[in-house]
Amino acid sequence: MKPLRIAIFSDSVWPVINGVSISIQLLVEELRNQGHSVHIFAPRCAGYQETDPNTIRFRALETPWSKGHPIAYPPYWRKLRRFRQQEFDVIHTHTPYMLGFVGLRWAESHQIPIVATYHTLYDRYAHYMSAFPRRYIRFRIAKHTNFYYNSVNQVITPSEIAKRWLLRHGVETPITVIPTGLAKRKLVSRAESRHELGIPLDQRILLYVGRLAHEKNLETLLKMAKLVTEQESNSRLWLVGDGPYREECLQIAAKLRIGDKVKFVGSVPRGEVDKYYAASDLFTFASVTETQGLVLNEAMQYGIPAVAVDGGGATEAIIQGENGFAVKNHESLLASQVLTILRNETLYDHLCLGATQSAANNTSEIMSAKVLEVYQAAINQPKVPYERKQPSLII
Repeated sequence: MKPLRIAIFSDSVWPVINGVSISIQLLVEELRNQGHSVHIFAPRCAGYQETDPNTIRFRALETPWSKGHPIAYPPYWRKLRRFRQQEFDVIHTHTPYMLGFVGLRWAESHQIPIVATYHTLYDRYAHYMSAFPRRYIRFRIAKHTNFYYNSVNQVITPSEIAKRWLLRHGVETPITVIPTGLAKRKLVSRAESRHELGIPLDQRILLYVGRLAHEKNLETLLKMAKLVTEQESNSRLWLVGDGPYREECLQIAAKLRIGDKVKFVGSVPRGEVDKYYAASDLFTFASVTETQGLVLNEAMQYGIPAVAVDGGGATEAIIQGENGFAVKNHESLLASQVLTILRNETLYDHLCLGATQSAANNTSEIMSAKVLEVYQAAINQPKVPYERKQPSLII
């Protein structure tokens, strides 16, 4: 394949840290390593000094419901000259909103093939728009999702559950499932990490990494910790991350009387998360709103098996009984499975080995190769005159 000129549009890129920005960063790095030219179109972040010459920033602001996630605002045409200078082969959007819509419009008006990744089950976040009835917000999200993803050439989803959601909502564009791959990294030492974090040799650490938000089902995770620590006094739950649900989590932990068994680590720089993976014994996850299990896969790079609540895309990273277990959404079932693993050394060693093997089969090189195949499919599609498609909404 000849080197491509690729334009990526996203409302979330570095220095914003979330699953979308991490996925984009990994993809861009791998594409550039293979000789492709990648330009990123993203919102400007206050106080951040740009380090990438190929990142074009739009003026942006934060709103009360988008703290830490600046939103680009018009006019967008100010960046159009820089866009046209590159003569892009393909556009890849990572959001159906704001800059994703800019990417769609510019793709249509310049007759450039466009690929869109559907990262997020947006209807699961309707509660953040509390000024409107939740049912109405979900209806509008479904209608816009149908419209946007039926307007592009190819769609990528990180999991089968995300693909099924699009199909249920009438998206007819070809969809390819491509999980986010893992970057090669120099693994840090378990012994050194536990020493640095002050973890006793006999203590078993159950780890959660992610935002502290209502939709992450953290109450179930904390109730699980109560049940586990009552039977295994040397076990602890560590939560790495921060978010709007932090105070509620602290109150729940206090009410459950497990304040001395749970550690709220807070927000950790991306480069320092590895030591928490290395120091842990088991990764625990209760969210059913994820489209993929990125943090589960990262933990598996350190040979850490996972126990997660079934129902979201995160558990697609789990091979039942090989690198972890997925259980129904109840704290007692979650706790029972965690205790079974902690008490069975043979099973635990088997899961650790399976986790390591799973991570080795899920690399950023594999991801980028599949994404390039989708780009080529979009490029090879016959060009049609610019004409707005009419969405065929199915609820």
